[in-house]
Amino acid sequence: MAERIYPGDSPPSSGEHSNPKPAPPSSDKPIPQPGTYVVQIPKDQVYRVPPPENARRYAHLSKRKSSRSTCCRCCCCLLTTILSLLLAAAIAAAVIYFVLKPEAPNYSVESVAIKGFNLTSPSPLSPEFDVTVRADNGNDKIGIYYEKGSSVNVYYQDVNLSNGALPVFYQPTNNVTLFKTALKGSGIELTAASLRSISNDQSKGTVPFTLKLRAPVKIKAGSVKTWKITVKVTCKITVDKLTAASKIVSKDCDYGVDLW
Repeated sequence: MAERIYPGDSPPSSGEHSNPKPAPPSSDKPIPQPGTYVVQIPKDQVYRVPPPENARRYAHLSKRKSSRSTCCRCCCCLLTTILSLLLAAAIAAAVIYFVLKPEAPNYSVESVAIKGFNLTSPSPLSPEFDVTVRADNGNDKIGIYYEKGSSVNVYYQDVNLSNGALPVFYQPTNNVTLFKTALKGSGIELTAASLRSISNDQSKGTVPFTLKLRAPVKIKAGSVKTWKITVKVTCKITVDKLTAASKIVSKDCDYGVDLW
């Protein structure tokens, strides 16, 4: 008859017939209490799958990152296109330059005839300037169309004395053109200081004026004609007297272009 073993009893002696179970191996990990469970989840699933309470925020952040990425790609494509166009334009300009070898035309004032200056009268002045301008186009393959809308003005100090315009014409390659333009002013009132100054200049034989020329032109190269380009010429000229027989004592002209 087998013996009953109750909790708290001492283990049987070596002579007794018993078959005790081996003791479980010791472990440093805590043994869960009855009724609890340990669930192991792979690390990648912890980061990739948000908890339900953060799912909406995760979806919003993911969408914003996708939008930023698309925007960056669009900006890169646009920048690449702009750089490609600029490079193509630079190459085309270089080819045109080496093929046509353009040279800037030269402008100068050849003569000036002055009328309408009565410095002894207190009445307003009506000065007239007959100006002869020399235009030298030294290009072998480029012609110049002088369009409507030009202006020529003569200044003494900061006072606009007279104004006019250039004729409309075409200047072919390797051509020098002299054109005379009549500039007129009306009701010009000079201050007492300006009258004294211009009288003193005339007595010295050195009356300075500034001529400003603005002309819209089109450049023709072969069968191609460009858009309107504004030629800007500023000449500082000095005459010996204020008469029709005046002579130019000195002159200096600067040339510029507005491409747009």
